[in-house]
Amino acid sequence: MASDTPHTTHAPAHHEESDVNIRAIFAFAAGLAGVTAAIGVIVWGLFVYFNTRADGSGAPVFPLATAQEHRLPPEPRLQTNPREDLRDLRDAEQQTLTTYGWVDRNAGIVRIPIDDAIKLTLQRGLPSRQGRQ
Repeated sequence: MASDTPHTTHAPAHHEESDVNIRAIFAFAAGLAGVTAAIGVIVWGLFVYFNTRADGSGAPVFPLATAQEHRLPPEPRLQTNPREDLRDLRDAEQQTLTTYGWVDRNAGIVRIPIDDAIKLTLQRGLPSRQGRQ
């Protein structure tokens, strides 16, 4: 049986060789990697140079600062030991709350321990205003 459709032949398929230059792309990538490595080596060398230069210089000497070596900065200063400062504050508050002492000697005002003040308040009651009748 013979076929009525004509038989067509196609040209063999090929790829385009003129669009992309693979050799140039690889050369650019290699050049970029080389430049990156060179910059890394240069930066590392600068760090080493600056580090050795800074170590050799020693501490700077300021002639005016030697005369004021023990001078303290103005208030308020930073706390050097905050736990001890808090403990001292709490001890001072506890001392104030549990002992007798003068608040104003000229006016005759004294402080009494807080426990005694509570007992006196319970015995005497709280002061109140006289209401209108």
